[in-house]
Amino acid sequence: VEGIDGGLNLASAWEAIADVVGDHPAVSAAGRRFSWTEFDNRASRLAGTLADHGLGSDSKVALYLYNGHEYPEAQYAAFKVRGIPANVNYRYTGDELAYILENADAEALFFDHTLVDRVAAVRDRCSKLRVVVQVGGDTVPDWAVGYEAAASFDPMPRIDRSGSDLWFLYTGGTTGMPKAVMWDHANLFGAMEATFRPFGENVPTTPAEAAASAGRIVAAGREIRQLCAAPLMHGTSGISGLATLSHGGMLSTLAGRNFDADELWQTVEADRITMISMVGDAFGRPMVEALDRAAAGGWMPDLSSLKLLLSSGVIFSGPMKEALLDHHPCTIVDALGSSEGVGMANQVTSREHRDTATARFALGEHTRVFTEDGREVDPGSGEQGQLALGYPLPVGYFKDPAKTAEVFPEVAGRRWSIPGDWATVEEDGTITLLGRGSACINTGGEKVFPEEVEEALKELDLVVDCNVVGIDDERWGQAVTAVVELATPGAVLADDLRSQVRERLAGYKVPKRIVLVDRLQRSPNGKADYRWARSVVEESLGT
Repeated sequence: VEGIDGGLNLASAWEAIADVVGDHPAVSAAGRRFSWTEFDNRASRLAGTLADHGLGSDSKVALYLYNGHEYPEAQYAAFKVRGIPANVNYRYTGDELAYILENADAEALFFDHTLVDRVAAVRDRCSKLRVVVQVGGDTVPDWAVGYEAAASFDPMPRIDRSGSDLWFLYTGGTTGMPKAVMWDHANLFGAMEATFRPFGENVPTTPAEAAASAGRIVAAGREIRQLCAAPLMHGTSGISGLATLSHGGMLSTLAGRNFDADELWQTVEADRITMISMVGDAFGRPMVEALDRAAAGGWMPDLSSLKLLLSSGVIFSGPMKEALLDHHPCTIVDALGSSEGVGMANQVTSREHRDTATARFALGEHTRVFTEDGREVDPGSGEQGQLALGYPLPVGYFKDPAKTAEVFPEVAGRRWSIPGDWATVEEDGTITLLGRGSACINTGGEKVFPEEVEEALKELDLVVDCNVVGIDDERWGQAVTAVVELATPGAVLADDLRSQVRERLAGYKVPKRIVLVDRLQRSPNGKADYRWARSVVEESLGT
């Protein structure tokens, strides 16, 4: 099976890989493992179900699922029919869920049985739905198909496919209403350059090359076994998971619906995990606490297989990295990217290289920093600019040409992805990340990036987590305001925290107000929930 346009398709690559490393594990979930042969067979049968309901090239397949073996199987099935998998945040309900399904033109929906009431409430609003597949549950509504029944259909024959087939990554928050970033398979493979390089392999361009590369990696016992601690519905695990499978590796997920660091370390030992995909301190802190408890109890899990921690999406603080490295020597890659571009910059930390500031990153090969008027920022100038990625690039936003033109402009005769991350360039060429411009707080004429204030607060011993937002203020325009979770409630007053932060930041960046909460709320992938933080502040102020 070859690419009909000369470009490699993920499904075609994985089929060829399954033919070569079929006996090796591809997916592990809740103690159940599936070989590459089983993975390919189950996806082919799911694809048969989709094709039987009329899905084919360009059909959108919505994945409203928690982590589990069903997520990669359903995604693979969508690729097989030349459809487009579309992630759906399992926190969405009502209008939010209906919006995503309608915006995506979803023709198929895979959903977890615990979400059945939400799906039942909106499915009639989604006119293009042809088939709805329920994962798990003792009973299946008459308007849905049971997952195992769908995975028992006659397997779909292999077909020719295109490297221009698409994968949707819905993103929200900083882009307004959720939008689907359209990645074609060719650029998804382009994003894998750095993952193939350590194996001494080039990114494959044909199914035969993919199979040969995976065969060499597996034969050498070097295949990646990735534990997706972050949800597969988000880019951190979603994009890296595509690369792991394209090496002939294995994806592993936790059984629990809520993140459990004890379960994580037990899974690392049981599945001989080599890599964990996670999201900064939101995952790192409970991971450290679990290891602290294990060490105090005289039992430590066997972490000897673990080589890499990959984090992206939020701050991964220096002290948290240090604490993890104190427990286990591995490499920590703090990757700077977004749904609109991966590989912009990274920070690599290990026991041998531990002297890097939290927000300091090395630029990627295809990344530049541009001022608003299109000039490249000079190193050491102190000038602020936006990170711009030249390759690999998504096609754009689905159904939003205006936003596509804004975020993927042409600068100096070349198309770039500029999602809005601001930074300064140091004399040595590294960057100091300031934050996302759309979240920037304008206070008294000064710009304050929430991430910088959050980092300063989280360096305080008594602070577990925090979010910083700008609240309308008659005097300042916007007042820098923090929502803070303490390690021990009541251990310190808000004014004392402000005094301590003042030693680390310029006065105008110090929060004018701090609201203390018992627990800070974050999204499932660990990212900041600024909408929730703002509502907490407004309720506290009575506004």
